[in-house]
Amino acid sequence: MNLFKESESVIIFNVKNDKKSLEEFLSNKEISGRLFRRLYKQKNIFVNGNLAKKNRSLKKGDIISLVMEDEEESINPEPIPLDIIYEDFDLILINKHPYTIVHPTKNNQNNTIANGISYYFKSNGIKKKIRFVNRLDMNTSGILVVAKSSFAHQQMALQFERNEVEKKYIALVAGVVEKDEDIIDLPIEKGGKNIKNIVTENGKESITKYKVIERYLNATLLEVQIFTGKNHQIRVHLNHIGHPIIGDTLYYKPDNNIERQALHSYYLKVNLPRIKKVKEFKAPLPDDIKKLVQHLRKNGDDKGF
Repeated sequence: MNLFKESESVIIFNVKNDKKSLEEFLSNKEISGRLFRRLYKQKNIFVNGNLAKKNRSLKKGDIISLVMEDEEESINPEPIPLDIIYEDFDLILINKHPYTIVHPTKNNQNNTIANGISYYFKSNGIKKKIRFVNRLDMNTSGILVVAKSSFAHQQMALQFERNEVEKKYIALVAGVVEKDEDIIDLPIEKGGKNIKNIVTENGKESITKYKVIERYLNATLLEVQIFTGKNHQIRVHLNHIGHPIIGDTLYYKPDNNIERQALHSYYLKVNLPRIKKVKEFKAPLPDDIKKLVQHLRKNGDDKGF
């Protein structure tokens, strides 16, 4: 393995200042203590190509290499097409299409996005486990983030925990929303199996911001941004204020013009783990939501989308 060439398995840091210890330097790079200890125990931390002690003093010009060991993925590989928006050594961003399951389940081991990624990894010589950074409901479409290593997953998870990731959705809701924009700051409590989540004083902090894009005769097109990541957060909050998402059979009712909730994760702004560059990504609206918008436009005045 070439310790001076970056890949999915080798992460390189260049030292620009003297006097810091190896452990302190990597801590400042936001390598978690847990990840550091694991890599150190595995003897996968190198300085200038040589194994290094954690208390080693670094000098300007030193090159630190972290090695992510090869892993075996147990998920059955299947040649399922993936709509890849972006890929680098750390991440794959996928535009998840409607009606697709992300993870295999006890009763559904095949035809999931994970099966497709497993096939993609094997076809491209990526010997790593599949690590999903975010989650989307089966019938919610949009941007899904997959990490290629424990390093990438840890770095991305940290951003999500700190609410540093900007996440925006497109939602079509029932009724005409009066306010042009507003923030819903109401706690959500998780329901049990097959039980709806609800807004309650005993719930966990949940913050959702919405902005009106278009108003129709009996519906509204919203841009929705979430600042917390509670399960079903957008669906619960919008339902609570009297504007449930069209087609949401759990929190509202079926709709003749769309076979799922009209919710799409269209925008993501993240700091790329390795190069520390903030980048924006967008996933185009799927056809079923486009058709629903066209249908609603025909039934009332609007400003155009």
